[in-house]
Amino acid sequence: MENQKTETAGKAGFVTIIGRPNVGKSTLMNRMIGQKIAITSYKPQTTRTRIRTVYTDERGQIVFLDTPGIHKAANRLGEYMYKAALGTLNEVDLILWLIEPREKRTEMEAEIAAMLREVKTPVLLVVNKTDTVKKEEILPVIAAYTEDEGNRYAEVLPVSARTGEGVDALMDCIYRLLPEGAPFYDADTVTTETEREIAAEMIREKALRLLQEEVPHGIAVTIEQFRYRKRGNGREICDIEASVICEKNSHKGIIIGKGGEMLRKIGMAARQDIEEMLQVQVNLKLFVKVRKDWKDNDLQMKSFGYDIKELR
Repeated sequence: MENQKTETAGKAGFVTIIGRPNVGKSTLMNRMIGQKIAITSYKPQTTRTRIRTVYTDERGQIVFLDTPGIHKAANRLGEYMYKAALGTLNEVDLILWLIEPREKRTEMEAEIAAMLREVKTPVLLVVNKTDTVKKEEILPVIAAYTEDEGNRYAEVLPVSARTGEGVDALMDCIYRLLPEGAPFYDADTVTTETEREIAAEMIREKALRLLQEEVPHGIAVTIEQFRYRKRGNGREICDIEASVICEKNSHKGIIIGKGGEMLRKIGMAARQDIEEMLQVQVNLKLFVKVRKDWKDNDLQMKSFGYDIKELR
């Protein structure tokens, strides 16, 4: 994936975005880099892997790591996601901890605060979703998170990833805190994810959105074929064959839907996003396969791109 920014020396560093599930990490990252790379959903735990994106402008280069939401692991996939989220804390130059604008901490947020006290990496506390509350309600939230932390946070910033309010100030703050250095990637790099990987995630996003609460998070997507070819009129087309993986036969029936209607809806919605990304016509074919209890099977998880051994 590429953008059109000019490569320049200046600040350069790695920034990880952490927080409990569904606080808006992927939405914020997409907003900061200016285009959609990470998938988003109202469902928690949508992001399963570390997604790396790159933003470059005249000030320098920021490499963002969007991580899965930190949560209690209920299976091997959950353990993978937990390790993926925490594994970045001592490997980056800056941590963005996203919270929602409410005073009472959850048990998981208390755990995150304790984890952050053990790392030396600077932390920005980012209060997201400020568009959902009145401005006077934000100060008590900040106080609740900072009164026992002393000077633990390099800065505290309110933002709305959905509207973009406060995001420019956040970007300015990130650049101030990053070290001097040469860029890690070419200036036209936007993500280290491949087109195949992003296409698979786009399909999974549409499945999550359209299936709502009918099928739990036991869904994975694998790309079986990804091939560009020329049509008779000389125009390029991309043929994609993908499998939606679920855990039960009953889930398979729901994903396919009556007369294949649900699977067609997922395919149509995903194809539009993939065509916008690739800028060519896409011929997308979807299949549904059952892999019983794959979320607790290390070998099957690895085949779907979740190698827990890499995180040990």
